Amino acid sequence: MAANFSGWGAATLVVKAIMAAILADALLLGYILLRRAYRRRYFAERDARLYEFRQNWEALISGQIPFGLWRKKRSSRRIVEDMVLDAFEAAGAGESARLLKFLRSSGLIEKRIFEARKHHGWRRRQAMVLLGRTRAPEGIPALGEGLRDKDQETRLAALRGLGRMASPQAAQEILLWLGEGGLTVPALPLQSALIQCCAERPAVLLQYIRHADKTVREIIGRVLGEIATPAMGEDLLEFAGDELDELRAAVARALSHAKSGLELDALSALARDTVWFVRLRAIVSLGNLHSQNAIPYLLLGLADANRLVRLRAAEALVNFEAQLAGVFRQTVGLRDLYGLHAFLTALENADLEKQLETELEGERWSGKKDTEELLKVLRMRTLPEEAPGAIRSAQLQTATRP
Repeated sequence: MAANFSGWGAATLVVKAIMAAILADALLLGYILLRRAYRRRYFAERDARLYEFRQNWEALISGQIPFGLWRKKRSSRRIVEDMVLDAFEAAGAGESARLLKFLRSSGLIEKRIFEARKHHGWRRRQAMVLLGRTRAPEGIPALGEGLRDKDQETRLAALRGLGRMASPQAAQEILLWLGEGGLTVPALPLQSALIQCCAERPAVLLQYIRHADKTVREIIGRVLGEIATPAMGEDLLEFAGDELDELRAAVARALSHAKSGLELDALSALARDTVWFVRLRAIVSLGNLHSQNAIPYLLLGLADANRLVRLRAAEALVNFEAQLAGVFRQTVGLRDLYGLHAFLTALENADLEKQLETELEGERWSGKKDTEELLKVLRMRTLPEEAPGAIRSAQLQTATRP
């Protein structure tokens, strides 16, 4: 009898468990369906509201539609803000000024400034990023306060916001913060923000790079290497012998179109630097000078140990079309197989092989002694047989030269 009661008790427990599972599944299914219905209704209402704002866009931006009609409702306010910021990204100067005036007069910028200062967590970070998208200068102090927050995610959000500002004032705020506390964020987002903010006026970096610590100087040097302009050439000459590789590369970039008369000496020294990307920048800049005096240093780059340096030197040399035969003669005179192949590749890419061959044929008729040898080198793409040592030396260096 006791066994029967025990069996009924176990069966009851199983039935209750099954019923509980069915009920839980039903509740979960109901929640999913209810959530889908709510989201469907929400997006339908949002789409209808967005269409309504789009149809009355001019009236909205000009202020004919009272701000109170849409600012009181959070969803409508967010739709309008997103629409204006998206339009702001692709607008010209005149339209940008009109949209910025709308953001100010509607109070949206002041609202985001308040949130960036008073809120915490993700709401503060979101406000900072949106504030940066407005590019309003009055938002820079609030974002500067975010840079000094204890939370790294908040500092990164403030940095992204300042980067979106893309203004020298935002760059100064970032640089002042770096001077106060040093590097407290990853280097890559900081470098990206500085590039965006200093592209318009890269000279703003010079007053900070002289006194910053080594880590910050490295980052500023990389930024200068990306955005340095010819107008900074003379100001950067003092860093031509700096211990920081990125700064020397920035100097080489800045001297690419300089006309001070000192650029050739500086670039010739940088073209012999121990760091390959400094030599690369110097060779590219020497090519941009389009000066015959740069040819000896470009030939030096043609014999460089780095493949990219050789290719850039060759591309610069083939631009001297009026002296193509003479440059080719000097290239063969280097007795460097790698340099020769780089020059011939650049020649082929520029579609100048026929021109060079025609010039050499003309020199052969004029009686120049080495013309036959040069034509053979051009057609066979190898050095003359009378220099087997040079060829063998080049072949033996295959394992050590890229």
